[in-house]
Amino acid sequence: METEERSWGVTPVPERLRTLTGLDVGLLWGSLGISLLVLVAGTFLAALGLRDALFATLVGAVVGCALLGLAGLIGAERRVPGMVLLRDPLGQRGSYLPTGLNVAQNLGWATFELIIIASAANALADRIFGFRQQWVWVLVFAAVTLALALTGPISFVRRYIRRFAVWAVLASTAYLTWWALDGADAGALWSASGEGGLTFWQGVDLTIAMAASWLPLAADYTRFARTGRAAFWGTSVGYFVPLAWLYALGALLFLSRGFDDTTALLTAVAAGGVASALALVALTVDETDEPFANVYSAAVSLQNVFPAAPQRLLILLVAGAATVGALAVDLIAYESFLFLLGSCFVPLFGVLAADFVLGAAQKVPVRWSGLGAWVAGFALYHWIQPTGPGWWTELVAGVPGTGRFTGGASLPAFAVAFTLYAALRYARAPLGRRRARLAGSR
Repeated sequence: METEERSWGVTPVPERLRTLTGLDVGLLWGSLGISLLVLVAGTFLAALGLRDALFATLVGAVVGCALLGLAGLIGAERRVPGMVLLRDPLGQRGSYLPTGLNVAQNLGWATFELIIIASAANALADRIFGFRQQWVWVLVFAAVTLALALTGPISFVRRYIRRFAVWAVLASTAYLTWWALDGADAGALWSASGEGGLTFWQGVDLTIAMAASWLPLAADYTRFARTGRAAFWGTSVGYFVPLAWLYALGALLFLSRGFDDTTALLTAVAAGGVASALALVALTVDETDEPFANVYSAAVSLQNVFPAAPQRLLILLVAGAATVGALAVDLIAYESFLFLLGSCFVPLFGVLAADFVLGAAQKVPVRWSGLGAWVAGFALYHWIQPTGPGWWTELVAGVPGTGRFTGGASLPAFAVAFTLYAALRYARAPLGRRRARLAGSR
């Protein structure tokens, strides 16, 4: 069974492989949510001031994790990976477009994570041994990532997270929280107003975007869950705790210590004494589960297009590409990257959710109603919150009314995509029945 699980492709998972309990799923998503990259993303909310940053984090985490839990539920009920789920609302060929986007985002995240892990290891090595060679750490942790991705999700949870990662990361994150609060004037920070540059609902969208980046991946893991209920609660609650915790901690670190840069944060923690160094070691080791998830899911997503390709070969290719990227590029600010991910995947999930509620439709190569609803949700998101490359935001800014609505973009984009797809499916249903009756009469 273990060998099957390691390389199970895009066909529905059989009952004998559906072994993950709600606790297993919760531990998996709790571990995936603990990330230094998430911590740094939380610093962007500091512009709201601590009070509004915490409230925006809470609202965004509730909404984002509810959507993520629903994605996990759909994956458990239909027992196939995320990109294969999209064959129903978009058609088999229509699902290739989001597959390409998902592979690209997974490569981007894996690259970001390898840079973060290598930076942390480099800061520790420089502090303890005076050794600074970041490329060495990129190669070391790329090899660890590859080994984890080849084990498969069930073995990853049972052998790695349950036995080690969850305990080490809880202790280290708790210490880091105490370190951030130690000496900080919490009362003054709480009452201080924000500096501007970010609205409350943009802060909510930024929090939702972090959860939304996992929406296309959720089913890759919850297809191995025993029940849909275990998948929903394990995914939503498991990811909610670290998301809310680390976003809040990131805002606090920025306001109390001025850290808005990953390298500065890692260097300061490494210099904080033995306990700080041990906490950073634990977080660095645990961080490998993020590139594991991105490498594994990119490979599984590619199988939606190339189902006959060996999964292990695809894992090797994806891990190699992420390693090259981590060696070749510098870490850049990725706030706009998070918004861009949300604009793509939140409305896409709205289409999938509507399809799940209505029931799977007839198989077609391309379902234009699904693609059209997705594009409409994407367009509305950018009309409310333009994001992406400069040439794109300038183009969108020319549309009348762009940026005037300040109530957040994620929920309206989801609602429009959901409603439009449901309406189009409902409108076409009578036509489909008439065609079926005509075909039967002949």
